[in-house]
Amino acid sequence: MAAQLEEARERIAELEALGSAKTQFLANISHDLRTPLTAVITHAEILRDGILGPLSARQLESIGGIINGGRQLLDQVGEILTYARGAANRLTVTPTRFHIGDVVSQLNALNESLASKKGIDLVTVVPPDLAPVTADREKVAHIVGNLLGNAIDFTARGGHVWVHAIRAEGPSGAECVVEVGDTGIGIDPEHHDLVFREFAQVDSTASREHHGTGLGLTIARKLVELHGGRIWLESELGAGSRFFFTIPYPAD
Repeated sequence: MAAQLEEARERIAELEALGSAKTQFLANISHDLRTPLTAVITHAEILRDGILGPLSARQLESIGGIINGGRQLLDQVGEILTYARGAANRLTVTPTRFHIGDVVSQLNALNESLASKKGIDLVTVVPPDLAPVTADREKVAHIVGNLLGNAIDFTARGGHVWVHAIRAEGPSGAECVVEVGDTGIGIDPEHHDLVFREFAQVDSTASREHHGTGLGLTIARKLVELHGGRIWLESELGAGSRFFFTIPYPAD
């Protein structure tokens, strides 16, 4: 029995070492990829802005594709780096007091053009008298931005996407509840847990229409939990999705 316990401990130690090595590798490779990707985007922007001379319309269109593709790659690398930091318990929060409506308005402005191009109606509703939250503003913006980006991505032309925020009473007291919803393709209830798992894709085929690292919702859940909040999903296939997360208000 003692020999079996020792063998089990050794196996656990090996698995923990492998997990640590994987996390460190992801962090290192993500960090190393950011520099050349940023350089590619910067040089493409120099060409686009005509600093090195005028370009034709077709050349400008091609440069625009390079910039957009580079930014998408940079976002994905950033997700992997954030995930690696979370897996290594190196993610921290720096709380400040701010109005959630300001964050929602900022993200609405950033995504308005994309929604307009897809013919999607983007609506945000945050009561002006909603009490400010005490949280890490950058990380809350990351959560809302991820959910909003997904909602637009998975909603067809002519659909609707919305962001609402209210104050409500939760299991442990008052909390700010943020809802990001859409009239998109929806998610089968049997896949609701899957979407929050690391590297998971509901459609994992190579020909899938929507691509990504599969880490966005995993990171969002981690960031919500770091704030002591909750995140959940209400959705049915073909009936759109509604994602909710909470930020607790400090006890009076």
